[in-house]
Amino acid sequence: MRLTLALLAAAASSAVQAGTSQSTDEARIRQIIAEEESAWNRRDAQAYPSHFDEEGGFTNVLGTVFYGRHAFEERHAQILATVFKNTVLSMIVQKIRFIRPDVALVDIDTEMRGFKALPPGVHAPADGALRTRLLQVMSKERGDWWIVAYHNIDVKGP
Repeated sequence: MRLTLALLAAAASSAVQAGTSQSTDEARIRQIIAEEESAWNRRDAQAYPSHFDEEGGFTNVLGTVFYGRHAFEERHAQILATVFKNTVLSMIVQKIRFIRPDVALVDIDTEMRGFKALPPGVHAPADGALRTRLLQVMSKERGDWWIVAYHNIDVKGP
């Protein structure tokens, strides 16, 4: 009986710790998204990809795919200095789903204002805000969360 109670207590303790760990991980992921938003709004192309994995994949709103942190940083340096130079970005996390304790799907709604023109094929509604649905797949490695896939599409309708 004592062994059974001890095992139940250990299991309950593990469940509580797992919950604490997941809530801590969720808070850290939200912090990373907030850091991305802040870096964009400062036009800091080195800080924006600070949690992008060295081998990560990036699909932009045009459907162009880039691989690796260097390419992600280069592309964002280019657009932050040109087409999105004076923009203000808002990122709202809609859902974080842990598919494993070390892998999370992060659904984000973005809204960008302040652009002068958009790339061909990308359209903003009459209110002038470019809205996208951004999916980031994050993996917990080396003690922190890293973006291993970043897939961004513009919202085509209401």
